[in-house]
Amino acid sequence: MGGTNDFTVIPALDLKDGVVVHAKGGSRAGYPPIASPFGAADDPLAIARGLLAATGSSDLYIADLDAILGSGNHFELVRGLGYALPEIAVWIDAGFSRVADCAFWLPLGATLVIGSESLAAVEDWREIQEAFGETVVLSLDFDSTGKKGPDSLFDNSALWPGRVIAMDLSRVGTDRGPDIDGLKSLVTMADGRSIIAAGGIKNATDLAAIASAGAGGALLATALHTQALTQNEIAALLRERRP
Repeated sequence: MGGTNDFTVIPALDLKDGVVVHAKGGSRAGYPPIASPFGAADDPLAIARGLLAATGSSDLYIADLDAILGSGNHFELVRGLGYALPEIAVWIDAGFSRVADCAFWLPLGATLVIGSESLAAVEDWREIQEAFGETVVLSLDFDSTGKKGPDSLFDNSALWPGRVIAMDLSRVGTDRGPDIDGLKSLVTMADGRSIIAAGGIKNATDLAAIASAGAGGALLATALHTQALTQNEIAALLRERRP
């Protein structure tokens, strides 16, 4: 799982009020519609196709910000994206806090991303993991104040599934660069699990640093929309990392 030989770049799509928005700094309620060369903010499919082409990814991470904020959901929109992109594995982060939340989204056949910030207690995570096993991805969420969620989730890697996102919400959509030291710490703890970095990746140098730190991959959005990180640069890095 993970390691330097199977590094993967996964594009991220943030949905709010039916449009694609620019996630920045973790203040979700104020995210503006995205300005993107891939399409208009109200055309998520065009933007998704552009992101997937730029990264060469077979996975697409979608954050349903309405669901995370408790103000509705984009179930039907995500279902439509899944139909239009049948060859793509959709990952959905929709503020899951318990098994019942997950069950609502199961008909989509998507990979469920469980954010630590949405979990009230580690027991809720244990129940989700018992119900869905290795099919779920755990997102360890951080902001400017530190860890968001039950401490034991961050401190006990035995609780982690095979894929774990290191999500620095305070760096998302910024040019601050990734937290390489924090990433290295999680990789060391991971015991072979794949750690996927998210937040602050601004260019090819940052992406290479993440790969060199032992991460299994990275989530990207802003650097793709601004074209600060290009399709050719991503392809070159992935070629270098192949065994």
